[in-house]
Amino acid sequence: MTQAHTTSMEPLTDYYYEVTMCNTEEGSLNPHIKAAIFYMVFVLGLVGNIIVLWVLLKSMHVKNMTNLCLLNLAMSDLLMVLSLPFWALYAQGHYLKTDAMCKAMAGAYQVGFYSGIFFVTLMSVDRYLVIVHAVAVLGAKMLRYGIVASVIIWMVSIGAALPEVIFAEVVKDSESNSCQRHYPPESARKWKLFRNFGENAVGLFISLPIIAYCYLRVLMVVKKTKNSKKNRAIKLILGIVIMFVVFWVPYNVVVFLKTLHEFDMLTSCEPYKIINMAMDVTETIALTHCCVNPFIYAFVGEKFRKYLASVFSKYLRCLKTYQSTPSQSRISENDTSNTAIFSTSPMKSTQV
Repeated sequence: MTQAHTTSMEPLTDYYYEVTMCNTEEGSLNPHIKAAIFYMVFVLGLVGNIIVLWVLLKSMHVKNMTNLCLLNLAMSDLLMVLSLPFWALYAQGHYLKTDAMCKAMAGAYQVGFYSGIFFVTLMSVDRYLVIVHAVAVLGAKMLRYGIVASVIIWMVSIGAALPEVIFAEVVKDSESNSCQRHYPPESARKWKLFRNFGENAVGLFISLPIIAYCYLRVLMVVKKTKNSKKNRAIKLILGIVIMFVVFWVPYNVVVFLKTLHEFDMLTSCEPYKIINMAMDVTETIALTHCCVNPFIYAFVGEKFRKYLASVFSKYLRCLKTYQSTPSQSRISENDTSNTAIFSTSPMKSTQV
């Protein structure tokens, strides 16, 4: 089997793509800019999602469907966030040496991609059921349904990512090593189409209509209610939908164009270069969503902010108490020593 020539840098989510005779390096982002973005998203996403997990588990507890969705979403984002430093190094030319690392990076991205979108959709459905149909009265039963749904989502996400892990490997050539998917030649096109259709089905054709419908109905109900906080709720809901569209829809559109390329509908070099550049840009934008989620799904929430503020206020009070204790003890020691000195002085003078 002959191996097609590959460039040393390929798009993050399409690093396995079989490159044609076109020079794709002209249609790629600057590797240093890309690495800087990955490092920045890594720091913000790591801190933000760890805070979400910490507050949920320590203060708010997972007693309802919303908190369960936030917990799983934070874990999904963390999974993707933790792989970003390796992708940043890869973007800068620090190539992989083992298939295990290549498989781990591919698996982390794919599981994070599928589970993140599924949990966003699940939370949208939860808000729809609670606000539109008032099913919050189910209480513990709804939480049990949520736990079952979460387990199913993780299983489906791992199953969808499994082919990418199996076929991912380090391909070595005379110039560099690149992390690619090495499909069997007789079924390579089928696997590529399965991957593209899977991502489009989840991110574009299933999740987006469900999220749009759920929040549209929620907006209709919120507008009818006489609540002083309805403007905040409307802004939050619109923000969720807008962020999802901005971060994920462009990427899925480019994946669809990649599928057209698989059907030989785009054969010239110029459209391929444009698609390759668009993939680089849209996938980088989509990756930043894993650090935005803590802000739009948690920090904007009034209840979450109150819990976070109460936790930090307790910590600050403890810190002030700890800092004041040594100074108080030093003052008491000085008072004690001074008292002893002055009490003995008259006795010495009288004796003399």
